[in-house]
Amino acid sequence: MADLMIDYISSLDGYGSAEGWPGLWGLGGPEYFAFLAEEARQPYTLLMGSHTYRLFSEFARTGEEEMAELTARDKIVFSRTLREPLEWANTSLHTGDAVEAVRELKRGDTRLRTVGSPSLCRSLLHAGLVDRYRVVIFPVVNGRTGADRIYDDWPDVLMESVALRTFDGRLQLFEGAPTLVEDPPPSGRD
Repeated sequence: MADLMIDYISSLDGYGSAEGWPGLWGLGGPEYFAFLAEEARQPYTLLMGSHTYRLFSEFARTGEEEMAELTARDKIVFSRTLREPLEWANTSLHTGDAVEAVRELKRGDTRLRTVGSPSLCRSLLHAGLVDRYRVVIFPVVNGRTGADRIYDDWPDVLMESVALRTFDGRLQLFEGAPTLVEDPPPSGRD
């Protein structure tokens, strides 16, 4: 059965981007870029929503060198507004129910990952389809300029820590196995 990982970058206050700030908040460094390059060598199919598709395919179209790996990768876009043919190479469009489609994809053996796409990720998490959640937290607060809030409308989730790592002395990676919780756990105090 295929694994599904939600993969995010975030400011300390939970934003995926910020108006006027450069990509990666201008804080990507050699250790983090080496990690991304190693991750790029792993086989997986990339899942995304239409907003993320439009943004990333435009980066790829304008020749952003960092997008070459994603251009070569198999990608599935879940959208009811986009129409085929999609311009970005190796991208297929799914206009039906994303949760049911991902449930079917998970029956296969290809690893699945998301990029951005907060609405899609939220739906997949609510459906209990997410096996891993990974976030790299950048040391900025974007209270005024932040965009793409990640955690809005998420269910309550307990994360079992799988990996912790620091890149370039400033970026923090957290990877966890999510469990949806209906009620907060007991305090653990006697």
